[in-house]
Amino acid sequence: MKTSPVLVLLILLSATATLPSEALNVRGHLLKSKTFLLPPIFLRPGSVSNKWYYDVAFPRGHLALKSFNAEVVDEHGVPVPLHETYLHHWVVEPYYTVKDTAAATEAHNHSKIIHRNSGVCKTTLGQYYGLGSETRHTATWVPDPYGIEIGNPEAPPEGYEEKWLLNVHAIDTRGVTDKLGCTECKCDLYNVTVDEYGRRIPKDYTGGLFCCYDETQCKLKGGFTGGEARKVFLRYTVMWLDWSDAVLPVKIYIFDATDRALLEGKSEPACKVEYQVEECSSENRTKNSCVHVQATKQVLPRGGDIVFGVAHQHSGGIGASLHGEDGRLLCESMATYGNSQEAGNEAGYIVGMSTCYPKPGTVRVRDGEVLTVVSNYSSERQHTGVMGLLYILVAEHEQQQLPAAAGKPGLCFSFPVSWCLPSWLSSNM
Repeated sequence: MKTSPVLVLLILLSATATLPSEALNVRGHLLKSKTFLLPPIFLRPGSVSNKWYYDVAFPRGHLALKSFNAEVVDEHGVPVPLHETYLHHWVVEPYYTVKDTAAATEAHNHSKIIHRNSGVCKTTLGQYYGLGSETRHTATWVPDPYGIEIGNPEAPPEGYEEKWLLNVHAIDTRGVTDKLGCTECKCDLYNVTVDEYGRRIPKDYTGGLFCCYDETQCKLKGGFTGGEARKVFLRYTVMWLDWSDAVLPVKIYIFDATDRALLEGKSEPACKVEYQVEECSSENRTKNSCVHVQATKQVLPRGGDIVFGVAHQHSGGIGASLHGEDGRLLCESMATYGNSQEAGNEAGYIVGMSTCYPKPGTVRVRDGEVLTVVSNYSSERQHTGVMGLLYILVAEHEQQQLPAAAGKPGLCFSFPVSWCLPSWLSSNM
């Protein structure tokens, strides 16, 4: 007899604590979850915080990461809407540091070795997870039987141990003259001529990360008096399993639509991370064709099965896609915009990105395959500092045979937060 999805959902939301222990068991392994808070972020109207937090609270041991979700909350734990504090991005990644050193948490400690993902933009986009305004309604669940391997005791160099860092870029837009302009980091609104390292900003650079770095200030409305500081936090929830031979490892790859290296005949990736969308021409406006398309090609070093995919875009983004060398669609991730004022449904902001959960074994790429990355934005108006990133998880071909129960991915929900049922449960619906 099939179980009603609604009934299962109600059980999980309201009576999880009463379920027998085996009901929370994913193919014989207990699914664990814990929620953490970063130190407080202090923001004044129009101010920016873009700080790195080292040795953050994180599950320890040899584990399989299953999901990582985060959002900005106030000191009472209430979610903060994007139109007050805009979450430009958060990224999380592991690093190795010398054991038992008191200086291990300092940002510029030379004993650190950042442990980055598998590519292709490893020098600029090395994170394991990373989202922005879409974080509340974007699933990050790694489908069964896969997991992101962390905490392998044999992985760090001799004398080192694994720890975790988080970078959070938040912009307070209370009382500013132009909310969208502030979130797009337009340089004239921040009144800066040099970047955070003191380097002069090029004259043709009108907006982006160079202009809204830590402790910069976006322009406020004249006479604005609500200038009190506010304390907010990044609250993040991690789900994981203990590592075992039953878990199949996946590799993390991030593609960037700005990388023109392959198209220009260069050997090394040149991921610029952000780009600019110009306002469409009057001719295109007449044709109702105001869509800016940014496309490039990048090489996947090692092939395998794509088991998850999602894009990251900023306001104005429509969606992004990844295509095989023969033109086949590998993954398409589309933006969802809010239409109200409450946190998670803010009008004018991207509040979620759709995700790809192909049936295992159905979306395959080969070693060294040239993939096409496409990022689409509305060009009804100019957008600065936009991104067109595509994040995928790949299970390499030489891995063990999939269990029969793994054929169906977990069922995903976006309320009250983005989350997915394990496949062992959703397959019984």
